[in-house]
Amino acid sequence: MEFDIIQLTETEIEALSVVQMKMLRTAQQKKNELYHKAERELKNYTEMTLGAGMKNSTLAESKRAALWQEADYQTAILADNLIYNMSLNEPSGDGDIGGDGGDEGAGYIVDYSLSYNDRYVIVRDYYMAISDPNERMALYSQDDVAKKYLSSYYGTLYNVLYAYSQ
Repeated sequence: MEFDIIQLTETEIEALSVVQMKMLRTAQQKKNELYHKAERELKNYTEMTLGAGMKNSTLAESKRAALWQEADYQTAILADNLIYNMSLNEPSGDGDIGGDGGDEGAGYIVDYSLSYNDRYVIVRDYYMAISDPNERMALYSQDDVAKKYLSSYYGTLYNVLYAYSQ
């Protein structure tokens, strides 16, 4: 997929976390859909004006300009939101408390805007990267951020991690 919603080099794209990459792909897909919808609307409008006998009318060009202006505006909003959200999902190295607070001790990204499935995957991957099963279980058992962040999924992940430690 080509990413042109914001300017990123190949190196910057490769350095993105899984969550950031997912946000980038989602924003790029929304942008692509905006312009595809504008193309369809323009095609339908042009066919309508041609069918009405207005071959040399400037209405189609005016409509194109209006559609692209709106698509550019919506894309700018998407890009601004993407940049902001991606900056929130950078783990802070200075221990600052994030927007939701209480997540400064977590070694994984804490983003409450994610679905519980996405949260589960992030926390699971973090703990599965710990090779020592006893250390993994001890750290997970004491992880108060995960208890709040995963809610009812906490127990499910505990069972999964426990099964891997056997």
